[in-house]
Amino acid sequence: MTIVGIAAAGLAAVLLAVQLKSVKSEYGVYLVMAAGVFIFLYGCSKFRVILETLELIRSNIQVERVYLDTIVKMIGIAYVAEFAAGICKDAGYGAVGSQIEMFGKLSILAVSMPVFVGLIETMQSFLG
Repeated sequence: MTIVGIAAAGLAAVLLAVQLKSVKSEYGVYLVMAAGVFIFLYGCSKFRVILETLELIRSNIQVERVYLDTIVKMIGIAYVAEFAAGICKDAGYGAVGSQIEMFGKLSILAVSMPVFVGLIETMQSFLG
């Protein structure tokens, strides 16, 4: 399925949810959540391509594994946090969604600390 198919499925779910809003609004929310989970799980299958590409880069360039692992973790955190925050906001709980986004940003910052330390060490070795 391509982006066109995913976009069409998402739009169909939203249009159907709008129609269900007049009957039972919670059914529309459930439908949109189910569509979101479907798209999320399909998106997770695309991580294989990312992992294979990063492994190819690592095999061709002498890069420490911790840096590539950190990139993968950061991508995963961003993807999951954005998905969860979007679902919360669509369900009318924007405050919870904003907190998930904030926690995701802090998690990315925490995970990226080894890369930051490596950068500082590299700069120190060049300077002195």
